[in-house]
Parts: sequence; C-alpha cells; structure tokens
Amino acid sequence: MKNFLFVFLIGFAISVTAQKQADVSLELLDGNIIKGTSMVNDVELITSYGKLIIPVAKISHIDVGIRKDNGVSEKAKSYLKILSTSNSDETRKATYNDLIKLGIKAIPVINEFYNDPKNISEEFAYTGEYTIDNALSEIKTANNLSHEAPMEDILTLDNNYTIGGNYNFSKMDIKTDYGNLSVPKEKIKSIDVSVVSEGGKGEFSFKLLASKNISGNTNGGWLKTGITVKSGQRFTITANGEVTLSSLSNSKYKPDGSSKAEGAAEFTKPYGASDDGEYSSGGYPTYGQVVYKIGESSTETLKAGAKFSGTAKTSGVIMIAIYETVYNASNKGAYNVKVALGK
Repeated sequence: MKNFLFVFLIGFAISVTAQKQADVSLELLDGNIIKGTSMVNDVELITSYGKLIIPVAKISHIDVGIRKDNGVSEKAKSYLKILSTSNSDETRKATYNDLIKLGIKAIPVINEFYNDPKNISEEFAYTGEYTIDNALSEIKTANNLSHEAPMEDILTLDNNYTIGGNYNFSKMDIKTDYGNLSVPKEKIKSIDVSVVSEGGKGEFSFKLLASKNISGNTNGGWLKTGITVKSGQRFTITANGEVTLSSLSNSKYKPDGSSKAEGAAEFTKPYGASDDGEYSSGGYPTYGQVVYKIGESSTETLKAGAKFSGTAKTSGVIMIAIYETVYNASNKGAYNVKVALGK
C-alpha cells in the first residue's frame, strides 16, 4: 500500500452511517465491466487497528480482496501436501486438477502454504508440469488476475491514500441502463466509486497522478470528481505541483503548462499565459496543463491551468486530468487540485 492515514481516519470511527447515491463501475473477475448507480452506505472497515466508519464520499476505488474460506481451506491444504511430496505424475495430475477446481478461494491457502518454510522440502525437486506454481498461475488466469491478488479489501481514499481491511458486504445492487442488477462480492474484482454531489457551495481537493491521470489514458485517465455543476453555475479550479512526463522526453511541467526540458535551469511559460496564470474561459490546452471537461462522455477538453474561474456551459460532473495525448505509466509526480463551487 502507498500510504496509511490512521490518524486521519480515527475521526471516521464515530461517524454515523449514511447512505448516498454514487456512480459506480464494477470490474468483474471474468473481465466484464458494469456501470451504473448505487445507493452506498458509509463503509465499515475492520482493520488490524480496529473498526473504522469511512464516509463513502471519501472513497474513490476499492480492490476486493480474496477472503479465506474455511470450507475450501482444508481441501486445498491436503492437495498442496500431495503436490509438495508426490513423485507420481498420475497422482499429481489428478490432485492438480482438483486444486484448480477450487478456484479463486484456493489462492489465500496457497499463499499461506508458500509463506511457511516447513511446507517446502529442499530435498524434493519435481520438474514436471503439475506444480503448485502452475496451478496458482492457472487459477489467476481463469479469474482475470494479472497481479498479486490482495487478501484483504483495499480502499483508496481521495484518489491517493490506501488502507486495507475487511469491508463486509455480500453484494452490490446497481441500477444500469439495462435494468437493476445484484452482483455478489465474490464476483467483483474492483469498484470505482464517485458520490454525486448536489451542486452546492464548497471546496474539494484532489490529486492528479502523472502515472495515471493523463487525458490520453483511455483506461481511467480522467479523474471523476463527483462534483455536479449546473449550466450557468460558477466554479474555480486551482492547482500546484510538478510532474515529469516520460512521454515528452522527461520534461518537467507545472499546472499552467510551464515546462522545463531535462537538464534545463528554468521553466518556460506556454504561449498566451498571463502573469498570474489565470484563465477566465476554457480553450485549447498545451502539454502538462490541468484540463477539465463537464460530463463523462464529453469530448471537449478545456484548459484550467494553475488558476481557472468560469461558468459551466452545460450541466454534468466535472472531470479533470493532465493534458497529454500519449500515456506513459512511467510518468512521475502529481498536481494538487482544488475545485470550488459558488465562487
């Protein structure tokens, strides 16, 4: 995990559970994506440090962990013992297939097995195909797991901080364009959450990660703020920070689009930028600038820079990103962005 905000989160523990409407995007273990809206309670998370009640408005992403199943555990342990000791290919093949049939719930048991040195004999060396490693790989492939699957639920807060524990829910009810669905937790790989604001006054903080929140990144590049504005409503966007864009020869950028080539001494402002960096209206952006659009399906990318003040031309949710047409996951740094309504 990147960071832990235990002190920050202690105050959540005394919060009263509240239900809010949220836009959600569910990535299922079979690779399908389901998008819609759901009424979501504040999250009760059981951690190693106690129980926390986390406001759902603070949560931007949930990686659903693979919980240990006692019913599967004993079977998996017996299969793993055979695969770590038997020399018979016929026996290993049958056991290997039985282990795979247990599916994703076998993964926590396999991990525990590997973490206990006494289970692996240095004297035993099997070189065939029916190995524990191959079984684990096959289970992950069948369940669309390309990385190390978390054994606990991992919550991302404010698009930046993460904390793990047990989020005890059995299913998520979601309203889609094609009807209402009830999706079991055990079928879900991850959940993107965005609580829809009511368009009132207030200031909200976000972090744009250069390694992710690039306008040209078609897989979650635009950060959905959850802030809904109405046509004609005033709002402001301010930003600071510095990023390095590997896609642009490792040049450094600031939110107003000022840039500095690798090894250069000073930043150069983009053409047409004012001294205070403020933009009174949108327009075509330059690389590295903070940009925004209104509405998830909008194709209009408007510049905000380091300081923007304007009026919404349409109604919808404010989306923000760092402008660059090519996405490179090796980008570094982040911008701190504040969006304020009613100013």
